Amino acid sequence: MESNIKLEDIIIRTELQPGDIGCVVYMHGHLYKKEYGYGISFEAYVAMGLYEFYKSYDAEKDGVWIAEHNGQIVGFLLLMHRENNEAQLRYFILKPAYRGIGVGKKLAALFIEHLKQKGYQSSFLWTTNELFTAAHIYKKMGYTLTEEVESTAFGKPLKEQRYDLVL
Repeated sequence: MESNIKLEDIIIRTELQPGDIGCVVYMHGHLYKKEYGYGISFEAYVAMGLYEFYKSYDAEKDGVWIAEHNGQIVGFLLLMHRENNEAQLRYFILKPAYRGIGVGKKLAALFIEHLKQKGYQSSFLWTTNELFTAAHIYKKMGYTLTEEVESTAFGKPLKEQRYDLVL
């Protein structure tokens, strides 16, 4: 991978295309196994969640941001509508070579902008205690840790964490 990648080289699109869901499922399965030792149950969880997003997609409420470089997906984030005018942040991921150049910050800013434009009152997300960098990003976005639950759902013992944002 090129070492001189710049934020300006990244294209961010906002519509799913054929192949995107499979690619994002693969990215999660592959990266989370390599970086955190998660099992295939995590990949299946992501697949089910992305299917849920696809099936309940509402262009007036939901949002998706796909970061591409040279025609390849390098980052992803979605906003999924929930009950009571609440939104869920899901599947925020960046390939390692694209971390630290501002792609994550850009995706996060687009998410927050969309959240406000659509008039959401609050947002939440679930992550795990091992994702320190992600937690740092979420806190910079204004989220606060509100719940921790012991879990073995992803093939190893960890703590699932809920973060909430009130607008």
